[in-house]
Amino acid sequence: MRFFHLSDLHIGLKLMNRDLSDDQDHIFRQIADAARRERPDAIVIAGDIYDKAVPSAEAVAAFDGFIALLTQAAPQAEIMLISGNHDSATRLNLYRGLLDRQGVHLIGLPPMSEGERIEKVTLSDEFGPVNFYLLPFVKPSMVKSIVGVDKDGNNLSYDESLRRLIAREAVDTSQRNVLVSHQFYLPVGQDAASVERMGSEIVTVGNIDAVRADVLAPFDYAALGHIHKPMRVGSEYLRYCGTPLAASVSEAGQQKGIIEVTLGKKGDVATRVIPLTPLRQVKVLRGTLEELLRQACGDYVTAVLEGDAALDAFDLHDRLQAAFPHLLEIRRQLPRPADYGPMSEPMEELDALSLCEAFLGELDEESRALLNDVVNAAKEVGA
Repeated sequence: MRFFHLSDLHIGLKLMNRDLSDDQDHIFRQIADAARRERPDAIVIAGDIYDKAVPSAEAVAAFDGFIALLTQAAPQAEIMLISGNHDSATRLNLYRGLLDRQGVHLIGLPPMSEGERIEKVTLSDEFGPVNFYLLPFVKPSMVKSIVGVDKDGNNLSYDESLRRLIAREAVDTSQRNVLVSHQFYLPVGQDAASVERMGSEIVTVGNIDAVRADVLAPFDYAALGHIHKPMRVGSEYLRYCGTPLAASVSEAGQQKGIIEVTLGKKGDVATRVIPLTPLRQVKVLRGTLEELLRQACGDYVTAVLEGDAALDAFDLHDRLQAAFPHLLEIRRQLPRPADYGPMSEPMEELDALSLCEAFLGELDEESRALLNDVVNAAKEVGA
């Protein structure tokens, strides 16, 4: 059995106020072409369908068009999608029963009451059944009625909540099982702060949403979403495919693609990446003004101007804009003092909480906890 693993479409995304609708349409057509060519048995999309919880009418139309492309290109394929942290779970959960009958399984909400279980879609081939467990993005508060709370009545951690939720399924490990999930899974023994995160991701203060990846042990393959850079979670078969299109400047130069997964008999799993080519690359170019102008192109460009010779040029922006019609930003890299005092780390390397603390000065534990809650709440609203 073969299936495509995609995630983090972020339909409606703007890249520094640049409309990416043409770029996304270009990628969606490539994905449909690959589906037509390769004829997968299933296509799974592991969350963050939209970039905003309340998507624009244009974004909804783009999603509708993409699903139409997929069903036309691969009418034999079951299409399975879950919500991510950027999506409105309730909105995506609409028409769930109706869509199931059309071979489109759009799951917005995780199980939230005692009688509910993780949505499971079972397909079969010559080696028997393959069970796809479709688990949308989970916050502990969403599932506390079925996984419980701690001894003080507080929500469990993300890690413990996911463990209890998956344990309820009593997964039959003699069969082939696939988990489709949108969470921050962390290889056992790895520090969450060591995982490179992209500028387009929402990162919780203190990485409180991290879940140890050993919870994925019952599954032959985990099709993961949430991390925007392609990444393995300690195994070839526990993988983030990343975004199909660069969603931030921090993703410049990344090769994007579809992960094609082939399941043979139990224990026989193979993967390959089908590359995707964007309409326009995202690039970070550095140099003096003249060096930059010699690299003129039609890609999305962050221009990093080195040296100070041209900084006062009255037509600096116009000349760069003419060379790069899709210019994103101009950064100036100037010599900086050796000692920055309390701000010795470059600002772009500090997380939101650290930046606030640096501005406010020393805080007591109660104030720091309050600030932590405010920063996390602001990030969720911004999603």
